[in-house]
Amino acid sequence: MADNPSALTLTRVRLGAGGPLARVRVADGRITHVVPEQDAGAEAGGEPRLDLDGRVLLPGLWDAHVHLAEWASARHRLDLAGTPSAQAVAELVRERAGAPDGTVLYGYGFRDGLWADAPHKRLLDAVVPDRPVALVSADLHAAWLNSACLALVGRGDHPTGLIREHEAHEVLSALPAAPTDVIDGWIEDASRAAAARGVTGVIDFQYGDTVADWERRSGQFRPAVRVSAAVYPGHLDAAIKRGLRTGDEVGADGSLVRVGPLKLFTDGSLNTRTALCRDPYPGLEDTDGAHGIEETAPGELVRLMRRAAAHGIEPAVHAIGDRANTVALDAFEAVRCRGRIEHAQLLSPQDLPRFAQLGVVAGVQPRHATDDRDVADRHWAGRTERAFAYGDLLAAGARLEFGSDAPVSPLDPWLAIASAVSRTDDERPAWHPEQRLSVPDALVAAARGRRLIRVGDPADLVVVDVDPLDADPDTLRAMPVHATMTNGRWTHGPY
Repeated sequence: MADNPSALTLTRVRLGAGGPLARVRVADGRITHVVPEQDAGAEAGGEPRLDLDGRVLLPGLWDAHVHLAEWASARHRLDLAGTPSAQAVAELVRERAGAPDGTVLYGYGFRDGLWADAPHKRLLDAVVPDRPVALVSADLHAAWLNSACLALVGRGDHPTGLIREHEAHEVLSALPAAPTDVIDGWIEDASRAAAARGVTGVIDFQYGDTVADWERRSGQFRPAVRVSAAVYPGHLDAAIKRGLRTGDEVGADGSLVRVGPLKLFTDGSLNTRTALCRDPYPGLEDTDGAHGIEETAPGELVRLMRRAAAHGIEPAVHAIGDRANTVALDAFEAVRCRGRIEHAQLLSPQDLPRFAQLGVVAGVQPRHATDDRDVADRHWAGRTERAFAYGDLLAAGARLEFGSDAPVSPLDPWLAIASAVSRTDDERPAWHPEQRLSVPDALVAAARGRRLIRVGDPADLVVVDVDPLDADPDTLRAMPVHATMTNGRWTHGPY
């Protein structure tokens, strides 16, 4: 893109959804003036002006939950989304496999929660016996490997090849990865693609030493979005030793890369039937995992949260099942710190007001509500009025922040906005329409709480061609983004 001026006035721009025409001046990465168009005087000579011809200016959008390396890599992997059965996946693998060359064939995006047949290594062995195959589930909580791949990671005796939760992460980490420079290049491309959809920032929950990874990348390229890099428990002591706190600038371009929250887990996921719930999963009533799994014991969760909070690192606690969300909220009540609960998919009614009472942000992914409605209807039967309860959370005073959990769903905030507003992504009626959000409320959740274009705020802005208030759900999903600005610099658009 062309060089960005240090100061710029945007003229004839409409302020927010349904807002008036105004002029907005940006200088040194911040908004310095906002005046109605009819009251604007003559600008100082020589300062650039840009006529936006009545387009709508919104606060920059965030994806408050991504796994950026996974998302960037998934864009280069075999796409398994929408496959109706394990056998259908095997046929796709057969088509893609090619001649054995020793490299791992990666796929991503299968959802087995509704399949009549189960993933098994023998299905993959039958179509690709010699080349390692590793397929990752859409929720990132399971991996399906053939025998050649199992042998590669020292698990040749695994009975099925379907590996879940922590063991799945261990297995995938042990597989050969693309070179670091290749992955970093994919991430740079993915961040530009995010900017093209109006994204000005992400919270990157990629597993690993995410802070160190972003410190390295920031010396190689300027990301097109702000990045808040999560800390995982294995790196907590090192972060504390360095004196890092949530929000601290790190890296070569500290204005864009900051330390994020400490990521902790209470349970698994819905699709894998490992989300921790009060009621048993249908068909699993007499098994050890009938209620899901407890990833972190409550006492250990409190200990980790207390240690992090004492050193200025805010926790972000993964909780999907209703029992898991209670455990997470109890921990926040015990520690009395700021932080987030990620997903909050199934909630007990008594827990709804606790988010606001404790000041805990609900980091939610509205696209999951429409993607997982059928899985929820089966495995959370009789409880789905409490599932993905965004309307109830907002009514109870909770602060919602939207994310995608990419690659679980695409890194595109307009898909989240449309799903939150419509509660459907196909021809079917809205699923639990009582939980729908208004367009203005959805936009605020997609902008991490920013509702207005205000003097003094960072110049993180998005210009769209259609007023969201006039858009139907299909138009929201495909929202034409004219330009995106992050920290006063154009990151997408014709300028």
